[in-house]
Amino acid sequence: MQPSKGRPRGVGAGQESSIGPYDRQVPVPAEETGQLRYDDPWYDALASGWGESAGAAAPAPAESPSARGEGKAGVVAADVYLEVQRSEAFQEVRRRYRRFVVPAFAAFFAWYLGYVVAATTAPELMAQPVAGAVNVAMVAGLGQFLTTFLLTWAYARNARLRRDRAALELRWDTQELTRGVNGGAP
Repeated sequence: MQPSKGRPRGVGAGQESSIGPYDRQVPVPAEETGQLRYDDPWYDALASGWGESAGAAAPAPAESPSARGEGKAGVVAADVYLEVQRSEAFQEVRRRYRRFVVPAFAAFFAWYLGYVVAATTAPELMAQPVAGAVNVAMVAGLGQFLTTFLLTWAYARNARLRRDRAALELRWDTQELTRGVNGGAP
């Protein structure tokens, strides 16, 4: 038996009908309901024309250049992204990322590998009691979970303090450059 999803009994004869009583409601724009509207040009550019009806009042979907560089605008937009990638600001963001991730990965991987090697090659060491029924292997295993959460927190903090602002500025600069290339079209 299928759920009714709020339909009155008998509608659809036990199967999902294509149009239910709630499908005819017109969504109210966020501005009219008092909600904030999130203006993100990246989201707007990707979502424009999506899910809109093909009626006479609907605007024609904007032509977007292909990622393969087909057409003149596509080639120039690709050049913008290559220019940004070669920029000193982008390279600095990548350096800051690598400066944290490479040592963090090496330390965490060594810690994990050390735990596995100790568990397989030194079972007597891992069986040493620490407190009651808790042994070294249990403490080290819980330490693995603790360091995973600690590393996640450290990564998020590092990203927020050292990379996010510069990466966001690069994103907005790239967006403005590609808008200029496409003649102001999103």
